Amino acid sequence: MERITNDMAEAPLTRTYEPDGICRILALDGGGAKGFYTLGVLKEVEAALACPLYRRFDIVFGTSTGAIIAALIALGHTIDEIHSLYKEHVPTVMRERTAATRTAALAKLASEVFGSHTFEDVKTGIGIVASRWLTERPMIFKAHVAQAHGLKGTFTPGFGVTIADAVQASCSAYPFFERMHVTTSAGDCLELIDGGYCANNPSLYAIADAVAALKKDRENIRVLNVGVGVYPEPRPTLGMWFAKRYLVSVQLLQKTLEINTQSMDQLRSILFKDVQTIRISDTFERPEMATDLLEHNLKKLNILRQRGRDSFAARQQEVERLLN
Repeated sequence: MERITNDMAEAPLTRTYEPDGICRILALDGGGAKGFYTLGVLKEVEAALACPLYRRFDIVFGTSTGAIIAALIALGHTIDEIHSLYKEHVPTVMRERTAATRTAALAKLASEVFGSHTFEDVKTGIGIVASRWLTERPMIFKAHVAQAHGLKGTFTPGFGVTIADAVQASCSAYPFFERMHVTTSAGDCLELIDGGYCANNPSLYAIADAVAALKKDRENIRVLNVGVGVYPEPRPTLGMWFAKRYLVSVQLLQKTLEINTQSMDQLRSILFKDVQTIRISDTFERPEMATDLLEHNLKKLNILRQRGRDSFAARQQEVERLLN
């Protein structure tokens, strides 16, 4: 099937689907500004389904930039709406030079985009992955008690935290962002950092919810896992020692997150090899594709989005079979 690239020629997102007993999971990796690639993939997924993604996916998990996208999908936004928000806000955040100013810009983004929305407002199952700084354990914000693995009697959607705060916590890639402090409805004060440190690829956690909490049979689970792509590392444009040192720090963070991503996917393939899963996250080796999670050049970010659409095109029939 020839892919239509003219957005104006797209069919309206009005299709409805009858329940069929299949649990469909959308899991979105972290990766900072490289989430533009994710949006490129999801633009085509949404067009293929001809409906907003929350209507077709029963669980949407996201880490870091994937958490922003997952939360907006769960609130009912289309991918075009999310892309517009990304173009407006993400370059502004990533252009900041210090952890303090970058954190302030991220907090402003979260406040303006999510407002006072809570986890009671979502339209489908959700999981926002963050990491606890002191106890070094994951903290996953969910909306429905059915996804809880324990303590169901005291379950509160999102632990009583707003979506804005949960998403900011998931995106707080320390030390490039400051650690995030939240207070739960139980009165617990917690210090959180980027969810990528425990599950930059959240698909394993999402499948665990479907199998262990929701009690879905493995043969009735379908997983679409979308990454941010893999790119050459940019080289410093200045010869100064601090520019090189800064770039090395970014590269170390990216390497840490990528190792985490690959290890989680390997575990998934071992523990849940019988769960039908497609992962889309291509590798790009051409020098002009060099970028990192702090990219703020909108022209480059638009190229990432285009590459995401191309990645979907290469696997369109496979994805459509998985979801339909």
